[in-house]
Amino acid sequence: MKEVLMDLGKRIRLIRREQKRTQEEIAEICGITKSMLSKIESGSAMPAVSTLMKIANALGVKVSDLLEEQTSNDTVMVSASQYEDVSKWLNTNKGYSFFAFASTRHNKIMQPYIFIARQGDINKHTFSHDGEEFIYVISGKMRYNVGSTEYQLAAGDSLYFNSLHEHTVVPLSEEVKYLAVFTELQSKPHEGG
Repeated sequence: MKEVLMDLGKRIRLIRREQKRTQEEIAEICGITKSMLSKIESGSAMPAVSTLMKIANALGVKVSDLLEEQTSNDTVMVSASQYEDVSKWLNTNKGYSFFAFASTRHNKIMQPYIFIARQGDINKHTFSHDGEEFIYVISGKMRYNVGSTEYQLAAGDSLYFNSLHEHTVVPLSEEVKYLAVFTELQSKPHEGG
């Protein structure tokens, strides 16, 4: 897990430096503190997926470019044993963990993940990011707020919404596991000046 965080942080720092951009600039665009970006780059903090998407967008790259060094445009098959291996999951500082599917696929439009959120572990926080999102509950129950509307979701239920609407998850069962597919808008690297 620590190795994954270090690799993620190194890739973010490398891309930022290649673009001759400061931590202050990227942090401001992402709506986070310079201190938080520094922790992410040093591998001491794992950002929420929405923050990771904002960092990728600010750098003009895809989330998959930050998660995996080697990327391709080939078909990507992920076996059940790969995502069942908990060492391949990332734990965020928001109290949930996730597995990124097809992270080696370059220039993909969709970002598919499996999330596990546990009651009592989730820090109260709100997400908002560019794109659209699809949620499908695999097991457990949760409350999912999108904008001012609250949804009670159980296994088999789903939501599709504009990700710019503020959204939050609150596990109602001890653990909730859900598939989330985000779209990422095509972006260009930010140009200084």
